[in-house]
Amino acid sequence: MDAPTHVRERLIERRPDDAPEALEPLSPSGKRRMLVIVNPYAATVSDRLRHLVVYALQGRFEVDAVDTEARGHATEICREAAHEGYDVVVAFGGDGTVNEAANGLLGSSTPLCSLPGGAANVFGRLLGIPGDLVDATEHLLGLADDWRPRRVDLGVVNGRCFTFASGLGLDASVVERVDANPQLKARFGPYYFTWVAISTFVRRYLLSPPRLEVEGPEGVVHGVTAIIQNGAPFTFFKDHPIDIAEGASLDSGTLAGAVLRRASVVGMPFLGWRAISRGAHVIHHRQVSGLQPFTELTVRGLHGRELPLQVDGDYLGEVVEAKYSILPRALNIVA
Repeated sequence: MDAPTHVRERLIERRPDDAPEALEPLSPSGKRRMLVIVNPYAATVSDRLRHLVVYALQGRFEVDAVDTEARGHATEICREAAHEGYDVVVAFGGDGTVNEAANGLLGSSTPLCSLPGGAANVFGRLLGIPGDLVDATEHLLGLADDWRPRRVDLGVVNGRCFTFASGLGLDASVVERVDANPQLKARFGPYYFTWVAISTFVRRYLLSPPRLEVEGPEGVVHGVTAIIQNGAPFTFFKDHPIDIAEGASLDSGTLAGAVLRRASVVGMPFLGWRAISRGAHVIHHRQVSGLQPFTELTVRGLHGRELPLQVDGDYLGEVVEAKYSILPRALNIVA
């Protein structure tokens, strides 16, 4: 997918010759070392756009760029980048690429940043990075003069870290189907998510859905879907934030959650309205139980039935049990 003409023109305007000199010489070139990890299969990433972004960033940073080649590759690259002493790693892709990068930089001093290349780019927006690629590139260029790394929490489920959210049940089933059609995901974005959510509910959750139990500090709650958040909002519909749980924050030291106890034809439209409404709250719906902030939680499929699991919008497969915990201040970020 080639970059739109106006995007290419705006990026070309950010020529290295026009950029001021870096204030802190941290390498022989006087610039911080940046590794850009590119997911060439992300929704809005093209080879031409990749080169333009790297070209613009070279105005303020010493930039290396590498493409991911398979699932999990970004994690391996980030571990090597931390070992080699890069000053920052930038994940250029969707939230799945960011998730892999975060797992690779876990516990290191190398900060993570991101550029929007996916359908939602939730974690980048949570950090204050613009959703528009050109604006985000300019934002990163400005970091050279305002370098303030900080640490944020990471959620963990069955040993896999997540940056902002995880889910089991209907939510994960939707992610599974969306991930299976990347072209439709890239073309129609949130509208495709909405259509898949409705059709998945009708086909798999209207009658005899897989049920689960959530065991936490407050006891046990039964339902058909569990949402766990490390940050808020849960996602975006275009530029509109959609939140499910309440009390989630990237630096709170706790996770937040909500359980959909029952899915019905009558209740789901009202639930959808609450999700997109600025005044209503999902957890105030009569079929939703909000969970108080917690540090550990276990979700199990009833009667040994497997449940679909997703982290940061990436489908991981089906599990009988999901154990959640929190790693406070585990990830260094700069944004």
